[in-house]
Amino acid sequence: MEMCSDPSTLEGLNWWLCYLGTAKHQAFYLSFGTVLLLLALTAPVVMVLGFSGAMARRSGFPPLRWIGQLYTNLVRGVPDIIFFLFVPIAMDQGIEYIRHKIKCPDVTDPIRQGSDFVVCTAAKMPLGNSPQWMHEAYGFSLALIAFAIVFGAFAANTLHGAMNAVPKDQLETGSAFGMSERQVFWRIQVKQMWIYALPGLSNLWMILIKATPLLFLLGVEDIVYWARELGGSKTSRYTYPHPDWRLYYFAFLLVFYLFMTWASEKVLTRITKRLSHGQAISGAET
Repeated sequence: MEMCSDPSTLEGLNWWLCYLGTAKHQAFYLSFGTVLLLLALTAPVVMVLGFSGAMARRSGFPPLRWIGQLYTNLVRGVPDIIFFLFVPIAMDQGIEYIRHKIKCPDVTDPIRQGSDFVVCTAAKMPLGNSPQWMHEAYGFSLALIAFAIVFGAFAANTLHGAMNAVPKDQLETGSAFGMSERQVFWRIQVKQMWIYALPGLSNLWMILIKATPLLFLLGVEDIVYWARELGGSKTSRYTYPHPDWRLYYFAFLLVFYLFMTWASEKVLTRITKRLSHGQAISGAET
C-alpha cells in the first residue's frame, strides 16, 4: 500500500495495518498452512505405516514379524526428538551419497573427511542454484518422512492391540459360517478393530498436533520460527522498530493450538459415537 512507503510517518491503526502486512508477516500467515499441510499429509502415511507394521507383527513369516517388532520397539524405545533429528540428516546424506556415486564417479576424494560430509556440487540436494521453494519443499519432505516413521510405529502398536482386542467369538463365528481366514480378517477383524483403536489413535493425533513445532528444529520455517523472528525486539535499524513481543506472538500460537485440539476433540467424539453405535465391546480381550 502507498501509505506504507514511509513507516516512520505512521501512527496508530495505520502503523499496525502496515506492520501486519509486511512480507515477513505474510510468510508467518502462510506458515500456518505449512503446519496444516504437514498434518494432512502425515496422517494417511502414518496410518499406512501403522497398519503395515501391525500386519508385520502378526505375520506367520518370522523374518517379517521380527522386522515389525524391531520397528515398533526401536522407535518406542528412543526419544522422539532423536528420530526427528536423525532421520532427515541420514536421508539427506544417503541421497547425496548415491547421487555422488552416480554423477561424480571420477571424484576420488573421500566423502567422509573427518567430521565433514563432502560431495560434489552436482550431487547436492537440492542444487545450489535451485529456487528457494525447492529447498523449502525438500526440507519439508524430509521432515514429513521423519514424522511419519515415528508416529507410524506408535500407530502400529495401537492397531496391533486393537486387532487383538476383537472378541474371538466373532472370529470363530465367521469361520463357522464358512469364511476363509482371509475373509474373517478383512470382513470381521479389521472392521471391528476401529472402535478399539480409536482412543489410541485419537491420542496419537493430539500428540502429532503438539509435535508440529518440532519443524522449527528441522530447519523448516514454521510458525515457531516466524513467531520468534517477528516477536524479537527490533531496533531503529529496522523498518518497524518495537520491543520484545515474543510473549504475544507465542500467546497467539497457544490459542491456535488450543483451537486445533478443541476442534479435533469434537470431530473425534463424533467419529467415536458413530463407530460405537450398536456395538457391544464388553467381551473384548485385552
